[in-house]
Amino acid sequence: MLEKVQFIAKEAGNIIKEGFGKNFSIEFKTNESNLVTEIDQKSEQLIKSFITKEFPNHGILAEESGSMDGDSEYLWIIDPLDGTTNFAHGLPIFSVSIGVQKKGETICGVVFDVMRECLYSAELGSGSYCNSQKINVNNNNNIKRSVLVTGFPYDISENPEFAIERFAAFLRNSRAVRRLGSAAIDLCYVASGVFDGYWEVSLQPWDMCAGKLIVEEAGGIVTNFKNEKLDIFSKQILASNGNIHKEMLEILKIHESDNY
Repeated sequence: MLEKVQFIAKEAGNIIKEGFGKNFSIEFKTNESNLVTEIDQKSEQLIKSFITKEFPNHGILAEESGSMDGDSEYLWIIDPLDGTTNFAHGLPIFSVSIGVQKKGETICGVVFDVMRECLYSAELGSGSYCNSQKINVNNNNNIKRSVLVTGFPYDISENPEFAIERFAAFLRNSRAVRRLGSAAIDLCYVASGVFDGYWEVSLQPWDMCAGKLIVEEAGGIVTNFKNEKLDIFSKQILASNGNIHKEMLEILKIHESDNY
């Protein structure tokens, strides 16, 4: 199954790469910050068609078309183009993210960093890889020396869960904070040791399903902001190399909300 997930992620990536920098239609979902392009839709249709042919009984949860139930214990969770705003503006940081769950547990995940042609993958209990090379989180244990990464929700003007204050707190307590625009790539960079930690609010299951497993199989830790086991259907995520996880949790506690 993992090989088939890798195959279709790369095929979808080819559609995205071919469309990059070309003319394409753009629509708005919830607001003018929440975009969808015809390339998102083409990528998603390709992946869904592949699943229905190869695994006709499997369920599908996809960003653009929602849920399609099957009569199987398997569920494919798909982000056909993670980083649509980057893609639409010509910034070459975006990915395809596909996770597969069995009875509610993610058993494999693939993230294809399209423009770098980096295929990140993990299978439950088998480690994480980038283009067949094993990857691991780094061993930094000093948050002051950490480079962190985050993202902002589409409704950032409403500042959900004190996102702005928490961002400022991490700026003051780390070496640097980056904002790339693709949650799936953020998680893969934690898994491969580029970043020491990542946090974000208001995410969706397709944003984190594959990346969560890739971080965990690379030796990292992924929880919610209360240090509880992460439910990908929740709205927040904290991922780290493990060594700075406790310190990141403490910083997140500076501002707490009852709205999650």
